[in-house]
Amino acid sequence: MTIISLSLLRNFSLLVLLLSISSSTAYSSHPLDPLTSSEIASARQIILSSPLFTSPTTFHYVGLDEPDKAEVLSHISSSTSRHAFIIVRSNNQTHQLSIDLTASSIVSHEIHTGSGYPILTLEEQGAAIMLPLSYPPFLESLSKRGLDVKDVVCSTFTVGWFGERQLLKRLIKVLCFMAGETANFYMRPVEGVLIIVDLEAMQILSYKDRVQIPVPKANGTDYRSDKVGPFVGPETKPGFVVQPQGTGIQIDGHNVRWANWKFHLGYDVRAGAVISLASIYDVNKETYRSILYRTFVSELFVPYMDPVEEWYFRTFFDAGEYGFGLWASPLQPRADCPTHAEFMDGYYADQNGKPVKVSNVFCIFERYAGDIAWRHTEIGIPGETVTEVRPEVSLVVRMVSTVGNYDYVMDWEFKTTGSIQFRVSLTGLLEVKGTAYTHTNQINSDQHGTLIAENTMAVYHDHFITYHIDLDIDGTDNSFQKLKLKPVKLSDSDNSSPRRSYWTVVTETAETESDAQVKIGSDPAADLLIVNPNKKTKIGNTVGYRLIPGSATDVSILADDDFPQIRARYSKKQVWVTPYNKSEKWAAGLYVDQSRGDDNLANWSHRNRGIKNKDIVLWYTAGFHHIPYQEDFPLMPMISGGFELRPSNFFERNSLINTKHYSRQLISNCTVTSY
Repeated sequence: MTIISLSLLRNFSLLVLLLSISSSTAYSSHPLDPLTSSEIASARQIILSSPLFTSPTTFHYVGLDEPDKAEVLSHISSSTSRHAFIIVRSNNQTHQLSIDLTASSIVSHEIHTGSGYPILTLEEQGAAIMLPLSYPPFLESLSKRGLDVKDVVCSTFTVGWFGERQLLKRLIKVLCFMAGETANFYMRPVEGVLIIVDLEAMQILSYKDRVQIPVPKANGTDYRSDKVGPFVGPETKPGFVVQPQGTGIQIDGHNVRWANWKFHLGYDVRAGAVISLASIYDVNKETYRSILYRTFVSELFVPYMDPVEEWYFRTFFDAGEYGFGLWASPLQPRADCPTHAEFMDGYYADQNGKPVKVSNVFCIFERYAGDIAWRHTEIGIPGETVTEVRPEVSLVVRMVSTVGNYDYVMDWEFKTTGSIQFRVSLTGLLEVKGTAYTHTNQINSDQHGTLIAENTMAVYHDHFITYHIDLDIDGTDNSFQKLKLKPVKLSDSDNSSPRRSYWTVVTETAETESDAQVKIGSDPAADLLIVNPNKKTKIGNTVGYRLIPGSATDVSILADDDFPQIRARYSKKQVWVTPYNKSEKWAAGLYVDQSRGDDNLANWSHRNRGIKNKDIVLWYTAGFHHIPYQEDFPLMPMISGGFELRPSNFFERNSLINTKHYSRQLISNCTVTSY
């Protein structure tokens, strides 16, 4: 692999061009590698050649059927066969299969008979949104509103579940918008028109034009640089990171090494980025020590807060219904990611089972943000001032998924201190409702949103992003602890100190799943730790990592008997801990579209299994209650939240004390003369 650290930088007065040539050793496949293009094609052939299926057969999920954890950790699986897990629809039934790609055979086959359906395909959604454009009742609705069909763009919306005893059809709702003079059609809904499509028959099942509302104007909604008018906003100067000694990132296939970290990075059509086998090098022990086995985004629950007919069902599960990885956007070099970033591609199967490449689905880069890793200035020594500073450099793995109107920027940041920061950032376009109001003084009742422009109501909603984090802190058997602050009152008769109170720490170790459920803000725990009770530091402390919640700590406040909340019961608490189970990956269940909430994280955890000194999985939900504001129009600036996993008595001391100081004169006189 050849890396040009300063590629495509033009007109520097001093241009440094450095090549870093990697080892020529061929990459040996890893048991957790995602399916290759050829493996997807082989899986397709095996399915279509089987007498189990009739035409048409549509592919809804094709991914790695990962080996058992024990096999991966003992490296047995590196010499065994590769398996694919596949979900297809055939003869109006959902089939799930495990396929041995090496033997070209079906290992297991099961017909799903419970509630819920698999991920929607891009192709069937594309076919559904074309149906209204030639449907006479819809054309009549456009005509009476004075709208031109050539400017219409439609989109699909999952129907959810609202107590129906049986939903025998795969349904989708279609809503339409006006583009015309703007690319921002989401700001111009054709409000009041609701279309229901039967996905299997691919025909309109129901049509309703309930109310006629003015379509918001196109003026001022576009965000394209050639459409926004004169550039009168604040101007900043361009800047680039220069790496005079080349990159510190080593990528071999899907294996990534950087500084004191190594991990595996793969793509999944449902989860997006999957990070596995992350471990950190301990200079004192002269070995890599495990931190986590596997982590990914398990679900994104996005309920809107308008109960009217055209809105009540907008309670999305972006991973389980649409596929978070399926909607991953190819990252733009020097825009989504810095100039010195490395990129990785991904592959998924389309509706026909054929492999599709997603170029630049991930970027990996070193972040130089001007932050400080540690510092101290000491003036207490007579006649001497001591100042020591170390800059912070971290490694970022990034993916962007654009699910409809929202763009989710997902970062996993690895720090040399041993910390991992999980960050989710939201940008993109609000989902708005057409309204007759043009000024807030006209509003005298709850409109379920904020008036952000004339005839444009941005509806209140939530974002709950749930991470699956299989931690293996220095080994597989771990425990979950709550460190609680306990105030202690000293009696007036105690003459040992003039103080009258202090606080100390009481440690509680969770025995079962119910002990580990945490609603941050209402639970008195000061620190939440995942520890390895079988490992101690030299001075006797238990080895562990600390969960540090970030700014996005909102939980769902929907009623427990509200149907979307039944399906997402886990969103009432940020923290859950379960014993490792290979089948328990998706917080809202395997089949989410039109599901009833009978297969989700909260239901699994209701069994209240033992988790003390076991192989355990941490589930964390980052939550946002989103109240829109005018600054979110016509496109929303980034808002971010997340959490951190930080070493807590994992190392014997600050692991960065021995960090080499950078030379302050690595490069000079590097200026931009034009750009």
